[in-house]
Amino acid sequence: MRLAVFASGSGTTFAALADAAARGELGPTEITLLVSDRAGAGALKRAEKRGIATGRAAPDDDGHADDLLRLLRANDIDFIALAGYLRKVPSPVVNAFREKILNTHPALLPAFGGKGMYGQRVHEAVLDYGARWTGATIHLVEEEYDTGPVVLQQPVPVRPGDTPRALAERVKRAERRLYPEAVCLFATDRVTVEGRRVTIDDDPLAERRAPDF
Repeated sequence: MRLAVFASGSGTTFAALADAAARGELGPTEITLLVSDRAGAGALKRAEKRGIATGRAAPDDDGHADDLLRLLRANDIDFIALAGYLRKVPSPVVNAFREKILNTHPALLPAFGGKGMYGQRVHEAVLDYGARWTGATIHLVEEEYDTGPVVLQQPVPVRPGDTPRALAERVKRAERRLYPEAVCLFATDRVTVEGRRVTIDDDPLAERRAPDF
């Protein structure tokens, strides 16, 4: 499976996926392309150091969707993973890669999701609400933010005295475990999607997703 990763920022999630690929944890997956909407994104430099092709499609251009599709087709991409990508994926790209785009969200969707809910904002909202549990969600991408079917989730407890930064670090650890597993499940054809229900065939890693106390 030829994978494109979309990233807007420093690329830590991309790096975690690339490291997992190097360890063989993504199954028959090759990270072929890194796409960013920002010219100076650190993710681009991380990809270049790893010898991974890079591309940029400016979201303010009228032909943004067409540019993305040309870039993906030119690199024979089979699947897409969003890794801190802060732009909505254009509908033509979602349609062309229906049920073949994954995203990670730092909460247990459908809680604390939607437009504007990303990064530190999510953890601040969790703490402000007084939630006792949060977590990581890997989900398929649809036309709207954070509405796609859930593939994997792992709960993370909110501890007394938590700060957004401390909570974020624990959630990131969960995300970095889950995301490679999710990519590998698709690469090995163990995922069936029927409406909003995702079924995983022969999931040997299920026990590892027990709550991280």
